[in-house]
Amino acid sequence: MEAYPKFYLYQRLVQSKLFIDNHFADPINLNDIADEANFSKFHFIRLFKKTYEKTPHQYLIYVRIEKAKDLLKTMALVSEVCSAVGFDSVSSFTDLFKRLVGQTPSAYQIHQHTIKLDIIRTPLKYVPNCFAEQHGWTKSVPVEVY
Repeated sequence: MEAYPKFYLYQRLVQSKLFIDNHFADPINLNDIADEANFSKFHFIRLFKKTYEKTPHQYLIYVRIEKAKDLLKTMALVSEVCSAVGFDSVSSFTDLFKRLVGQTPSAYQIHQHTIKLDIIRTPLKYVPNCFAEQHGWTKSVPVEVY
């Protein structure tokens, strides 16, 4: 029989995940996260990966990159975003971002800005056609010829 009920173990894992979510920009490491859950480091890694299908480090990187993507959409400087999400080096941030997202942070930022401008110019292009038809947005307006 297990020493702790599964619910208790799961609750501690969730607590550690929330710790990562709330402190992703801080210089946290595996020991900090495992301590938050009151597990030994190696047992914690096994339980976390079994539960979330990522190691705690992989999850921390995932959260940082997702937050970086959000910040890059605001047209913040790449160096500011790098620092805001907890990376120390712009070059390592750029390399990791490119490996995980498929483009550099600045290319991602330009692409997101282009999409934003396109939405402003042609908003119906981004609305599902069935929704637009339901609201009469696709009916052409007759143009009077003089």
